[in-house]
Amino acid sequence: MLNEVMGARVISIFAAAAALSIVTAPRPADAQTRGDVSQPPPDAAAQSPASEPSPLDGIAFAVGLDGYYAWNTNRPLGGVNLLRAYDLSSNSFSLNQANVIVERAPDVSKGRRAGMRLDLMYGQATETLQGSPANEPRPQVYRQVFQAYGSYIVPVGRGLQVDFGKFASALGFENNYTKDQINYSRSYFFNYLPFYHFGVRSTYAANDRLSLTYWLVNGAQQSEDFDGDKSQAAIVTLKPAPSVSWNVNYYSGHERGSDLHIFDTYASWTKDPIALGVEGDYVTVEAASGGSSIVKGGAAYAQYRVSPRTQLAARYEYFGDRAGLFSGLPQNLQEVTVTATYQVAESVMARGEWRRDSSDHDFFPGPTLDDRRPDQQTFTLGLVWWFGTKRGTW
Repeated sequence: MLNEVMGARVISIFAAAAALSIVTAPRPADAQTRGDVSQPPPDAAAQSPASEPSPLDGIAFAVGLDGYYAWNTNRPLGGVNLLRAYDLSSNSFSLNQANVIVERAPDVSKGRRAGMRLDLMYGQATETLQGSPANEPRPQVYRQVFQAYGSYIVPVGRGLQVDFGKFASALGFENNYTKDQINYSRSYFFNYLPFYHFGVRSTYAANDRLSLTYWLVNGAQQSEDFDGDKSQAAIVTLKPAPSVSWNVNYYSGHERGSDLHIFDTYASWTKDPIALGVEGDYVTVEAASGGSSIVKGGAAYAQYRVSPRTQLAARYEYFGDRAGLFSGLPQNLQEVTVTATYQVAESVMARGEWRRDSSDHDFFPGPTLDDRRPDQQTFTLGLVWWFGTKRGTW
């Protein structure tokens, strides 16, 4: 019942925003001629309600639906694709995500220093991203809220943006929304690195080529702090050329009784019809009892636009998990993924994908409890729909 009420309220807000934008829309410039005596004098026009900015000005929204069918050639017991972040189910029609996004970003040029964003998420991926008893004291309270933060641009230099609330992690090349990725499935490192944080994020763009970001947060996947320690991150974003972007990220904190250090860097280069990306990660976990465990590896990405509606993409990844921090077994993992994307319509995407995961141990499940294999292969068809006024990357 609560979800229905919330849905009705969101629809009412969108309807009110659309109606208000029509009422307050300015008259076309070509109608404001010198002979049009119906126009008020300039002073009166400046004071008229129609010339005042709408309180809903700048609001953008988006709604998305992401579903798939996957087949695992191992026919694993329980129908689970092991080590997958989103495409978890084999031989099942599955809802990956249903999303609703509402955003009013700050815009100093329009006199608006404050803003906020809210991302609601439902479906299978919610269980992956949105907390568990292992890292959230009350995961059910926050599970449907992927992001919820307010923003303010402090008038310092070019403008210092400060965000407070729950926000998606910037660690790793990939992000949450499938429509913005070149592959349908996600990498091991997306699944291993933090998904979200709760705290304060500050970003300062020194110039068009250099941006600096600092976080002070509860921890990785901690909407509520349960150990009294805070974590922090320093992020440098470089854009040496319009086609190149490079992130260098360092995250550290005392979490779950251990000292966590993450060095993560990734870069992308785009020149249509080609897009390339690369990521490297080095993670150490130092236990209070002494000794440290290490995860290291990286991924490479490539996409080629065959036509305005068709793209081909590939990903290769190596994940050195010698302490079993990610998979529960000391091993080296690799995966190769090939994805074909077809843009069915402006806001409808179909993706066909083949992926092979492999290990240097017998790790991936087969159809019986005692059947373990060194690899698994999946064939996936993903379908994604979206609409709304929010443009670009979500």
